[in-house]
Amino acid sequence: MDRSFVAQLNDYRITTAEILYWMPDHRHVLQSFVWQNLDLAPRFPALTKFLDYWERNIDGQLHKVRVANAALIKPAEFKFASGLYELH
Repeated sequence: MDRSFVAQLNDYRITTAEILYWMPDHRHVLQSFVWQNLDLAPRFPALTKFLDYWERNIDGQLHKVRVANAALIKPAEFKFASGLYELH
């Protein structure tokens, strides 16, 4: 069975973070980096681990992190048809 599918069944959600950071060589310039992974809201342990790694190992100082997430597996939505169509 696919690991990501099992994770989604266990409440993991696709999480996207837009990370704005100051360029190390040009400290007045902001750069954008997009990170995406399956993670658990609202604590976001995978994102937190990544940001901790960033702070320890990457020269670009973090400015702002915007986070969005969405469940990929959702209850089905049903709508009843207003008519009946027959194919011959």
